[in-house]
Amino acid sequence: STTDTLYPGLYFFASGSGQYVEFVVYHENPFFEFETDQADWMQHMKVKGSEENQCFYQFHKLSHQAQLAIPEPTTQDSIAYASYRRQLSLTMDSLKRDFIARNPQRMISKMMLSTKEIEVPTIDSAGHLMDNRSRWEYYVRHCFDNMPLDDDFLVRTPQAVFYQRMDNYVNQSLMGVPPEIICPLLDSLLDRTRASRQNFHWLLHWLTEHYLQSNIMVYDAVYVHLIQRYYATGAAWWMTPSGIETEVDRASRWDRILVGKEAPELILFDTLHVPHSLHQMPNKYKLLIFWSPSCGHCQTAIPELYNKYKTLSQRYDIGAYAILSEPDAATKEKWRHFISEKGLQKWLHLDGGEANVDWHDVYDITSTPQIYLLDEKNIIIAKKLSAETFEQVMQAIGNQQQSE
Repeated sequence: STTDTLYPGLYFFASGSGQYVEFVVYHENPFFEFETDQADWMQHMKVKGSEENQCFYQFHKLSHQAQLAIPEPTTQDSIAYASYRRQLSLTMDSLKRDFIARNPQRMISKMMLSTKEIEVPTIDSAGHLMDNRSRWEYYVRHCFDNMPLDDDFLVRTPQAVFYQRMDNYVNQSLMGVPPEIICPLLDSLLDRTRASRQNFHWLLHWLTEHYLQSNIMVYDAVYVHLIQRYYATGAAWWMTPSGIETEVDRASRWDRILVGKEAPELILFDTLHVPHSLHQMPNKYKLLIFWSPSCGHCQTAIPELYNKYKTLSQRYDIGAYAILSEPDAATKEKWRHFISEKGLQKWLHLDGGEANVDWHDVYDITSTPQIYLLDEKNIIIAKKLSAETFEQVMQAIGNQQQSE
């Protein structure tokens, strides 16, 4: 027994010997009784005061009986075992369909239906054959049609019911999709969860953290969208004012440096204290690099990037605007030594200690190295680059130029 409030969902309790049993809480008085024996808690369970749990255990018993009725192969024959698995799957699918049809409003029915994949048509409403693009568009719009996203029980279900489906949707179905397509799809999902504070809370928080941590350069725009649409407007009801301020401030900084936007102007001084403008560099492409010789990652990544730069710079007319991100006296000495030792003289090296703006804030430099690629109009065409991805981006640009 418990005095805690149990919200809609699937729960379990266990004994010290390892026996456990699941039970349902769903829109009925939670003061109900269970009776079973030690032989098999689940199969011998009797319930008083809960029709939801009576249905829940009824299904488990039917499922258990159906599995026993299909004999397992007595040999290691792979064909026989595959046939057994197919027959078992078909039997369970039929059992679930019948149970859901007879008990459509029960939580276990809604939970099982939530895991059912939608059927994607091959013919559109006009009678035309749908191509792969059209079928994908249908799928990403209707993927969760079988899931009651506005029902509180979803956040208290096994991983496969809700969480894994969302993870697969974002990391598989939407992987590589442009932000301008992703954002409306996520908005649609979030709108459908609005009636459930718990589902909306979990989904918005999870999506925000996912795109905040994403290494895909263009997905910064998804994070910015989520913060500006939901957090900045007060929809993230669980956040403290200071927490919201932190997120909104970061999104505001990121919004200035998204792929496709003009890079903010920088004017810094080189080792001879001569000023240089980022925007006035004459090259067709520009590498903007924030780094420090005191950064362990930079010590490896910067020479690797420089080697790629030497190979590609003349072919594509690339300049480099490399900023010392820790301009204290001790680091400056290391900086000059590192440039000389590693032969980085072809880059334009700038002292980050004096500039026209606070570039730490403008470019949100919280770690190094940070590497951007700009075009001749100072539009950011790539960010979060490594030596390898820099080479890949330039090769893609070269391939596109040849095709034109």
